[in-house]
Amino acid sequence: MDNQNKLAFDGGWQYAPAPESTDHITIDGQYGLFIGGDFVAPESGKYFESINPATEEVLSSVASASSADVDSAVKAARKAYNGPWSKMKAAERGKYIYRIARILQERAREFATIESLDGGKPIRESRDIDIPLAAAHFFYYAGWADKLEYAFPGKRPVSLGVAGQIIPWNFPLLMAAWKIAPALACGNTVVLKPAETTPLTALKLAEVVRDAGLPDGVVNIITGAGETGAAIVNHDDVDKVAFTGSTGVGRIIQRALAGTNKKYTLELGGKAANVIFADAAIDQAVEGIVNGIFFNQGHVCCAGSRLIVQESVADEVVQKLKDRMETLIVGDPLDKNTDIGAINSASQLETIESYLRLGQEEGAEMHQSSRDIPTTGYWCRPTIFTGVSQSNRIVQEEIFGPVLAIQTFRTLDEGLSKANNTPYGLSGGVWTDKGSKIFKMTQKIRAGVIWANTFNKFDPTSPFGGYKESGVGREGGMHGLGAYLRLEG
Repeated sequence: MDNQNKLAFDGGWQYAPAPESTDHITIDGQYGLFIGGDFVAPESGKYFESINPATEEVLSSVASASSADVDSAVKAARKAYNGPWSKMKAAERGKYIYRIARILQERAREFATIESLDGGKPIRESRDIDIPLAAAHFFYYAGWADKLEYAFPGKRPVSLGVAGQIIPWNFPLLMAAWKIAPALACGNTVVLKPAETTPLTALKLAEVVRDAGLPDGVVNIITGAGETGAAIVNHDDVDKVAFTGSTGVGRIIQRALAGTNKKYTLELGGKAANVIFADAAIDQAVEGIVNGIFFNQGHVCCAGSRLIVQESVADEVVQKLKDRMETLIVGDPLDKNTDIGAINSASQLETIESYLRLGQEEGAEMHQSSRDIPTTGYWCRPTIFTGVSQSNRIVQEEIFGPVLAIQTFRTLDEGLSKANNTPYGLSGGVWTDKGSKIFKMTQKIRAGVIWANTFNKFDPTSPFGGYKESGVGREGGMHGLGAYLRLEG
């Protein structure tokens, strides 16, 4: 047996590389804006580069949309809405959405590989979570297209018109599906802007929309930075704004929409607490913590970035976490052995590292795994902080990286108080063997989504959204339909 496959001296396994092939994918050297059913050049002629965060290599050059391009996209969406899309039978609209889902399934391996190349997430996550869930959302909402009156009995559901949608870099294709699918099912047309650091799967989705034969202009996908998103939000002919991103930008959007008739949903930041009681299945809980904050590089707004553990088992939990961290492989996102991929961008890595310094300056004790990380690209070892207090910024602020702050509690009320003591309220988790504790905690934790004895489980039938500074409104499930309708009667 060669050295890569034999049992290492320290008792851990070393795996032979198992990279996903890229022979089956096609990434164009340059992408235009998908407007009116075709790719067109940007009005300004400006492009920006999309970079592989694991290698720092340029993957493609992508168009930068100006306000004039946004206007063209909105006009194309309005034309499609006033034309074939709003006049089409709902069941026929559902067939188009279903067709998108089927094509995504057929091209799942291609999309998963591009997602990992462009975003840095491990291929296992792209392959097993992101792409299947994206297809599932299109399947789910395809079924609702001709059944809206059953979702809202006694009301007459009416589509809104043109939906402007802005999505983040952490789940590029899934967030696109999350927003486009319900909008189309409700009879709206769409102008969507992906994040500037992860535009490629959204642009590949534009190819799927074209191949599925949707009428021109029903879905428009334009790329750019913050100015492009602002132009969508402020466009007079956009009827609905859907945004997923930072709380700071969410506040700006909310102020911009004040006094207008536009509907909006905002899915913003989070600082989720995982609460572990002494009677929990500790090994299961530790694995849930690792899944909630490390496997996804902490790049999810609902990441369990705070651990609140009962004092009597705190030492055991922390030691098991440290041991588990030593087994996590940080490296090539396309390698099927990789647990933690690359940080999405240089600027995000800089933000994470600033919080690592801040945590130590605040007096917390930092522990990182000793595993090697690549020298090229953007990487961060899994990190835990112990000895933190409730006022520490690493406890209160969203870091968006593989960084876990650990606190302890003695009584249920103390654990609940600490769980609720942040500006956010997006998600949370409870780990206990007692159903009574689960019910009491889940009823009183102020978060939109709470998992019990598991974490980060998603389904298109379930609503998702937060309280406090974590957002306004819900997406997913029947709740996701209501956000794209006007209910009359």
